[in-house]
Amino acid sequence: MAKPAVNDLLEAGVHFGHLTRKWNPNMAPYIYMERNGIHIINLYKTAAKIEETCAALKKIASSGRKILFVATKKQAKDIVAEKANNVNMPYITERWPGGMLTNFVTIRKAVKKMGSIDRMKKDGTFETLSKKERLQVDRLRSKLEKNLGSIVDMTRLPGALFIVDTTREHIAVKEAQKLNIPIFAMVDTNSDPREVDFVIPANDDASKSIDKILSLVTEAIAEGLKERKSEKEGTSEDDAELMEAAALEDADDQIEAIVDDSTEDAAEENEA
Repeated sequence: MAKPAVNDLLEAGVHFGHLTRKWNPNMAPYIYMERNGIHIINLYKTAAKIEETCAALKKIASSGRKILFVATKKQAKDIVAEKANNVNMPYITERWPGGMLTNFVTIRKAVKKMGSIDRMKKDGTFETLSKKERLQVDRLRSKLEKNLGSIVDMTRLPGALFIVDTTREHIAVKEAQKLNIPIFAMVDTNSDPREVDFVIPANDDASKSIDKILSLVTEAIAEGLKERKSEKEGTSEDDAELMEAAALEDADDQIEAIVDDSTEDAAEENEA
């Protein structure tokens, strides 16, 4: 797993925070200085947090859990979709569907409806509908594809969320907190790091910054997936199932321990 170089982060503009008047005081431990009315993020702390985040995400990926990426802001949507697709992870880049996590059963029903429409088109049932009904079904399919198409393969709740801009995605944050799902996020100087289990203090507005952080994160996930694949290739089907169950339980324990440590570190930094 490649270590993040401070110079690379600097070139990507990861260090630029928000205007000082828009800051969240809880981000003080991650701020290096103020320049021209803008807070500058301490990139040495960012690099350390990226390493911590990547190690945890690698562990989740190797256990077989899905990591749901969330970013609905214009400058992040395309980057997140591309990076998440590269590692075969689900993502939300349109409006966050209310109850996406807390009412997951209903969301899955909507996804299944997409599948039933596709089957109608394959078996010829679709052609038996009237022109008006076909138009309505097509519109419904397009709407579902736009909002939920990227989570078709997510058959259970994700093992973690990776969020770009927690202030904008506050509903996703609240739902994950309610279900005790670990939250990883790029957190700018205007956001509250206490809401996040794994904080990456970084500029979440510039596309170059988002691209750089996502590249490092997905590289770690890809390594976790590669480890999982190599382990499964050397075992029988029954052994693989037993190992997967054990890995999931072990990953949960380790992630919980890391979350606890991360929370304690954040508390100590805030006190400082």
